[in-house]
Parts: sequence; structure tokens; C-alpha cells
Amino acid sequence: MSSAVRDAVPVSDAVPVSEALLAAVRAGRTNEAAGLLDGMTDPQRRLCLPALQELRKELRVAPWDAASRTAYPALHAAGAACHTGAAGAAGWITAADMRWSQASPAALLHVLGDRERDWLGNLARRLADRPATAQVPYELMAGLVRLSGCAVPTTETYVVGWVEQIGSLWQRGDTVAQRLRQDPYTADLVPALFGIPDIGGHLDWLFGDGPDSWCAALARVTEEGVLDRKALVDDCVARLLRGGAASDCRVFLRLLAALGLSRDEERERVADWLALTSHAASTVAAHAQSVLGSLASAGGITSRQLAEMSDGMLFRTEKKLVRAQLVLLGKVLRRDPSTATELLPSVAQAFGHEDTDLQERAWKLVERHIGVVDERAREEVADAAARLSAGLRARAGAVLGMDAAALAPPPYLELLPPAPVPDRLASAPDSATELAEEVGALLASGDGDVAAFERALDGLVRHAHRHQAELTEALTPVVARLWWAGAELQHHSADEYFRDAPHGLEVVLAALLGRVRTATLHKADQHGPMSDPCVHSAMSAAFNARLWEAAYRVRTDPMPFLLATPTWASGFLEPDELVSRLGEYHRLGARPGAADFAQALLRVRRDDRAVAAAAAERAASLGTAHGERLARWLTGDAPTAPTSRRRTSGVRILLELGELDGLPADLPAAFRRLGRPVGVFEARRYCHHYWTQDGRQHWLAVVPGRRELVAARLMREVSSVSVEDTRNAAMVLPLIAEAEGEAGEAVHLCVAYGLGARHPEDRLGAVDALLVLAARGQLDAERLGGDLGQLVRRGAVKPLRLAESVRTAATTGAYATVWSILRAALPVLLADLATDGAAPATRGYGELLAVAAECAELTGARDDVAHLAQAAERSGSSRLVTQARRLRDTLGREVAA
Repeated sequence: MSSAVRDAVPVSDAVPVSEALLAAVRAGRTNEAAGLLDGMTDPQRRLCLPALQELRKELRVAPWDAASRTAYPALHAAGAACHTGAAGAAGWITAADMRWSQASPAALLHVLGDRERDWLGNLARRLADRPATAQVPYELMAGLVRLSGCAVPTTETYVVGWVEQIGSLWQRGDTVAQRLRQDPYTADLVPALFGIPDIGGHLDWLFGDGPDSWCAALARVTEEGVLDRKALVDDCVARLLRGGAASDCRVFLRLLAALGLSRDEERERVADWLALTSHAASTVAAHAQSVLGSLASAGGITSRQLAEMSDGMLFRTEKKLVRAQLVLLGKVLRRDPSTATELLPSVAQAFGHEDTDLQERAWKLVERHIGVVDERAREEVADAAARLSAGLRARAGAVLGMDAAALAPPPYLELLPPAPVPDRLASAPDSATELAEEVGALLASGDGDVAAFERALDGLVRHAHRHQAELTEALTPVVARLWWAGAELQHHSADEYFRDAPHGLEVVLAALLGRVRTATLHKADQHGPMSDPCVHSAMSAAFNARLWEAAYRVRTDPMPFLLATPTWASGFLEPDELVSRLGEYHRLGARPGAADFAQALLRVRRDDRAVAAAAAERAASLGTAHGERLARWLTGDAPTAPTSRRRTSGVRILLELGELDGLPADLPAAFRRLGRPVGVFEARRYCHHYWTQDGRQHWLAVVPGRRELVAARLMREVSSVSVEDTRNAAMVLPLIAEAEGEAGEAVHLCVAYGLGARHPEDRLGAVDALLVLAARGQLDAERLGGDLGQLVRRGAVKPLRLAESVRTAATTGAYATVWSILRAALPVLLADLATDGAAPATRGYGELLAVAAECAELTGARDDVAHLAQAAERSGSSRLVTQARRLRDTLGREVAA
């Protein structure tokens, strides 16, 4: 029947058909719905669409376990068929709400198959243009292309679907190459692979490596003429030049190797290989180096091109690539010494490499061939010689005839970051809207720092006391994204969520918005969590108690403001400020919170006895019980530092602390835990604090001025970044370094473990902490060095990781600081080499000695390091021995002169 005849069917005839279709869709009978759609005209389909759209709205709000949701596949097919425009059909097919309950591609092709070819091709292109997240089935797109006869789309969605379809046909027993031969669109789709980002992950995951891999199959069908070889090679090289994900580089490099380029093909692309030597991926650069090296050995590139290649390769950090380039240059120079004028300035680029072995290799090449170069090349080499290590600079000066003063480095100046200064907290926002914005930012950042958190908490308490309705209105959109904001109280899920932890500001917000029961808050405020105590519980219990109390009080008896809000970001509270707050409480007739006042006592500064005495006199004159408690605390003796004792646990060195005497006797139970001893066996227990970071950045402000207490409780967890290769536990170290108080055994041991962390971000955190301690004059280099030596000997810290950390610290300008640490660590590490027993495992010792030698050279150190001479006198030319000799010569150079 023609479209004109179909359109002439009276609209009233579609009414019963529409009802039958809707009934079939509601019942989930896809085949019956497809049968009804087969005989429909376009006007009839359009009349059915509104009812289907209403059903879709109904299903969107239905529970996941509702029986009505079985209608989705039939609804998906019927809605696609009832859209008479390709754009509308594409939008319906890819709708997010039906993505998990779609009709099968076969059903969709059935209900769409009677459309005109141009319409089907338009729909195929629209579906192929959708992002990959739309999850359009490849079978549907390919079926539409087949039915319409349109050009095959080469979009990311279509090509990735094609690749995955080929990978899913393994059940048939054929090979990838056979599938590519049989597919009529292989020649169109393969070139499109090179334009899709991250396609390498799909190819690598589906096919891997081997004789039936994607790369091997492409190479095979290219040999058979299915694909154009030159175009494929050009595309592959161009893709590598573009860079991208590591998986892309790996796959396309593998494909290039599988194609097996001839010498002529390699020679045609010399410019490309030269560009690839500077590629970020070392594997790509190594391949380009190998190709150019073969061409250079055969005379296939000029000395100028080899120099250009060397300029890129010798700046790379990969020692293997630099060493291979120097070997290649040595071969070329031996074969044709006349190239020295062109090549030696490039060889001198390696003079600045961090590995002095490579510096020496480069210098030997220069030393061997410098006599035949012209004056220009000699001057370039002489300019680069200043970057050589001290010993090599002396040799260079003698050979080049340069004044030793010209090669000497400038006077050393230690560069350390500025010592951090605590900031004074700004007052809480006066506007509820502004406060809500700050709360939203804190929720997004995970409770932020101490200053931002304390300001927001105090602001919530203040506004809840003055105009709670306005505050609640401002907070409602801010907390809308939190799951408990829409939870019904009868489900009890919010109460269970807040029963064991306040989750930062969330418990106060939930109390303000009525999303947690008052009884739950009261129980938590009175008793805290009922879980077993762990080594962290003292800090978390004190921090959480104040949050539970604030949440309970905003619901039952709002406080005018918080007493314990610190004056400084370090957590300290000025005594005059606390006295003034207590006076305002007395004037208003408000009742201080027990946890809030306890926290205020622990935060109040008492180091200036004159200021404390004056504040105590003012506090006593208030005539209140809390004023008298504050006066006694300000004039009493400070708690004595707990005794400490080192203990070993496996490869770890840990610290036990005794009881903290002198805390007020009338502290709430949650705060009395702070004075309990810290034992090694208690710290061995794992708890949820090992995997969550909730509130940890605030623990130092719970007991300001006592970071040793916090460091001791975090030590086993921090040690795990080195011993057990965990992640992120050392990120707290910069906060510990910036905190007030003594930096003793616990702080230094934590930094030592952090310097040996498995993951770079943890090592950087430890380096930051080390530099901050040094800038504040609080770094005990002898203690830290000794700790590092012991931890390396025990196997808790790996030397290579430690070398990377101290090198990073040194390159910031702290060479003298790093030398003072290694000066204390090396005698411990080298002691076993001086004995007659079996040689210890020394992997990584050479790298540590290299950093020490560099620091000694730059700072002009002239020290005597125990056991260094024995290490330097060992036979062989291992990195340990060569770097020990370098360090020995550096330390004794002035004396020998």
C-alpha cells in the first residue's frame, strides 16, 4: 500500500488499535505489540504516541520492583515505531530511563523495517552520532545500515561497537582475520580506528597479543590486499605522533611492528621517527630510537639528523634510552670521526643528566674525540661542562684548558619554603544564604580544613539560635543531593546512618531539617558510638562528641554560639576570647554544652602565663561554675608529656605512649579517652579509620600543641604506606608538620615511613612535611636519618623509594637538609658492608649514595661518613661502588688538595 493510500485511512479507525497496542505494551507482550504495529499507518502511529508517553512517565516513578516495569521492552519498541520522524525515534531509542530494559535489536529492526530507505539511513546516522554512553546496540545500527544501504558511519559509537562485535563472535570458532575478510565494511572502518581516542583499550582487552590478535590480523589482511598498506602505515605513525592514552600507544606500536616495515619504508619516514624520539611514552621513543639507530648504522641518516635525534633522546629521564643513545653515538664516532664536530655538542647534552654514570659515559666520548672538533663545537662543549658533577668538572677543565673557577658552581644557598603562619579565623557569615553556600562548598570538598569547618559549624549553631526557619529554607537546596534528605523517617535509614558516626556537618544539617530522630541524637550525645575502641577512637570520639551535641542542641535547646570555635586555624583559642564568650553565655542565661566546653578547655592557649593569669581572674569574677573551672585550668599545671617507648612489630618500628597526666578530672567520657596510653598491640587492630578519612584533618585541632599524641595514634596506619603499599595514609603528614607542638619521635618516624611510601602522592606528602619541619627549624636530621637507616635495614622502607623521595626534596633547593639526613642514615646502611659476613641486599643503595654525592658536591660538604671508605674500596663497578667512590672523593677533595 502506498503512503498516500495509508494516509487516507480515517483517524477514527486508529482508536481501537491504539487501545489494543497500549494493552499489549502494559502487559509486556512485545511480539503482540509488533504485530499490531505492522498494519498501522503513520497517522495511527502518531495518535498512539501520547498514550505511550504517558505510560513512560508513569513507569519513571514506579519502584524498581514494580510489576509494571515489565512493560519497558514493549514500550521501547512501540515508542520507536510510533515516532514518524527519525530524530524523535533516535531520541526515544537512546533515552536514559529505558537504557536498562530495552527491546532487542531484532525487535526494533522488525518494527522499523517498513520505513523508507532514506528514513532508515537518517536514523542510523543519528544513532551512530550519539555518545558511547548512550549504549546504542551495534546490531541495531548495523541492521539499519544494511536495510537502508547508506554509507557506513565512522563515528566513535559505531566503530567501537563494530570492534566489540568482532570480539564477541569467538563462539563461531573463526579468527579475527577471517571476520575482517568477511566484513564488507572493513576497508571503511579500519581507517576510522586511528581517529578514536582510547580505542587501544578496546583492542587490547578484546584481543590481547598473539597470533590471533587484532594487530596480527590487520597485518595479515593488509598483506592479502584487503587494506592499503601505505595508508595503514601512515595512519599508524600519525596516531603515534598524536600521542594519547598508554593503551593506544601500546596497541598502535604493536601494529606498526606487526606490519614489518622495510628499510625503504623506514627511510621515507625519518622525520616522523625523529619527532617520535621526544614522545612521552618511553616505548614509542625506544622504537623510534631503534629504527633510527639501524638507519644510522647503515648510513641511512645524516650526522645532522643523528644530532637532532640525540638532542631529544639525551634530555629524556629514562636511563636505558640515554645509555642506548650514547652507545649509538660512540659507534658512529668510531666509524667516522669526522662527524665529531656535528655530534659532540649533542653528546654534551647528557652532562646535565641526574645519573653521574651517564655523565661520565658522555664525557668519555667527548674526551676521546674533542681533539678533532672546530672552535665552535669546543665552545659549546665547554659551556655544557659546567653541568657536570664536581669530579668530572675537574677532568673537563684539564682537558678543555679552562680555568677551574669558570667551571665552579655558584655559592650554595639553601632554599626552603616559607614557614607556615596560622591564620586567624574570620567570624561566621551573617547571612543564612551565604552560610548555606559555604556549607555546600564544604560538603563538596569533604569537610574542608579546620578554619572553614569551624566557621561553618559555628555559623549553623548561631543561625539556628536566632532564625532557624530562614536557615532551614536556605539549606534545603544545598542538602538536596544527600541521600538522607529525601528519606522517609519510617524507613529508619537516616537514623542508622547517624547512629555510629556524625559524618561531619551532615548530622547537624539532618537535625535542622528534621531528617534524624531526636531520640537518636540524644543517645549519641549521651553515649557516643558503641563500637569497640581502636587506636584512633580517642581523637574521633572527642571530635564526634561535639558534633552530636551541636545536633542535639539545635533540635532541643539551641546554643547562641559555640565556645570552642578556635581563634587560630591551628586550633588554639585565646583565653580572653573564651572568657568573653562565657560572659555572654552568662548574660543570655544560656547553658554551655559539656562537649563544647571540654573542647574549649583543651584548645585554650596557656603558654603565656601572664595572659593566662589575667584571663583566669576575669573568668573567676563571672561567678559561674564554668568560669571557675576555666580559672582553675588556666592557673594549673599543664599536662605532662607522656612517656614513650620504642617497640618492634614485624619489620615496623612503632612507638608506645604512656598516660597523659594532668587533664581535667571532670571531662566528659569521650574526652577522657585522650589521656589513655597508646600500645603497639592495640594499634595493630584494623578499623574503619584505615579506609575512611572522615574528620582526620581536624584531629590535630582537638589537642592543639600535642601533635606527638596524634602522630603516635596514626603511626601504624602511616607505616602501612611503606610496609603494605596502601595509599593516601601519608597525606596527613603536611598537616602534622604545620601543627603546633613538639616534633619528637612519633612525628619523625611517621615522616620516615612516608618517605618510603609505595605511591608518589604519599611520598610527596612526606617530602612536604620534611620541608615544612626544616623551614620551621623543627627537623632533627640526626633522628630522622637514624630512623631511616634502621627502617631500611629492617625492610620496612625500600631504598629506591627513599632515594626518589630525598631526590625530590633536594631538587626543591634543600640539598643541605637532605645531606644532613643522609649523613646520619648512611653509616647505618653501610655498616653491614664493612663486616665479614654475607653481603646484605643493597638494591637501591647506589641511588641513595648518588643523591648524597650530589648534595655533598653542591653544598661543599667535607664530612667523615663511617663505613664509606670500605664501600668505596669494594671491587667491581656497580652503581653502589661507583657512587660510594664519588661521595668519598667529594668529601675528601679539599683535604687531599
